[in-house]
Amino acid sequence: MATQSTTGAHRRKPVPLRTLALLAALALVAAACSGGGGDEGTGDGNGDEAATTTTEVEITLPTVGGGSSTTGAVTTTQVVEIADIAAPLTGAPADAGVNLERPAIAVKIDNAPAARPQAGLNQADMVFEEMVEGGLSRLLAVFHSRDAEVVGPVRSARSTDIPILVTLNSPMFAWSGANQVFANQIRASAIIDVGVEAVPNAYERRNDRRAPSNLFTGTDRLRAVAPDLTNSPNPLLEYRLPGEEPPAGAREVEGVEVDYGANSAVHTWDASRGGWVREQNGSPHVDEDGVVIAPTNVIVQFVSYIDTGLVDGAGTAVPEAQLVGSGDAWFLIDGQLIEGTWVKENLTVPTQYFDSEGRPVKFMPGSTWTLLPRSGGATVIG
Repeated sequence: MATQSTTGAHRRKPVPLRTLALLAALALVAAACSGGGGDEGTGDGNGDEAATTTTEVEITLPTVGGGSSTTGAVTTTQVVEIADIAAPLTGAPADAGVNLERPAIAVKIDNAPAARPQAGLNQADMVFEEMVEGGLSRLLAVFHSRDAEVVGPVRSARSTDIPILVTLNSPMFAWSGANQVFANQIRASAIIDVGVEAVPNAYERRNDRRAPSNLFTGTDRLRAVAPDLTNSPNPLLEYRLPGEEPPAGAREVEGVEVDYGANSAVHTWDASRGGWVREQNGSPHVDEDGVVIAPTNVIVQFVSYIDTGLVDGAGTAVPEAQLVGSGDAWFLIDGQLIEGTWVKENLTVPTQYFDSEGRPVKFMPGSTWTLLPRSGGATVIG
């Protein structure tokens, strides 16, 4: 598998869809005001146009004085259609009414057999799957451009969460607690604590589940704790523009299988859904509504795990993923596999992803799941 030098690597911030559309709209207005003709643009008619809104734009355009060679300028207000701004964690428009200046909400979700089916995973912008003690996995789901009325079961945090959380610009973090060592580390990190100990009224214990896998919350309940926050997350990934081709090294595959030990997951491409359908331990992974989980993109980020020196209630060693550094990665995008590398230079900067030629990987706009197996813990299908 190819390795990647980090020398000279720079992250390019994606251009919001709103900015691109505004530039295009201004170009059309300028053409019209300078005498250009033609039919009004009405889209390509395939129903795939981005959601739009109208706004007034004040621009200054050159004019030619009638009957003379004098040139001047005129300031005019034009009403133009502008595509909705892309959400930073998906590269796609947010749900209607969502204020993208709000912070992200990260929720630690149980993934043991007794916890399934979970609630809210299909509404998350991003989900990170971490190996925990006993070869099980646990999920860190991040919500920003969409809301979920019910999310859970909420479980305890791990030290692996910290390098993810701190890249989200002080997100609200929902968790059920942790051992004292991890709890101190979490609270000392750049987060807004909306865990069950901090805001118990934002949670409920359900009677249809057995503890500890019965603690649930919702994004509206969590946001009500601090409704005026404006620390929106920065983009963590780069996204393809419409019509942009994948890199030359991309190849079609059926999917990928990841093995954590007690938990295994398979993601296979479903063109009709435009996503990678997930199975877990041999069964379809569906949410509480019976909807299968099928993220737009899947990242398999190979990492090493260390023994934290701590144990759970059963005496099993608690591992920690080493997310600062570099390693190999697979990127499942639009039915294809791209092999490459990941680089995270320090705790607070986002992880960068490169293909085998050292180019930044660009993803399809939509949801992304990042799976964190050990090296050798995944196989390509097809």
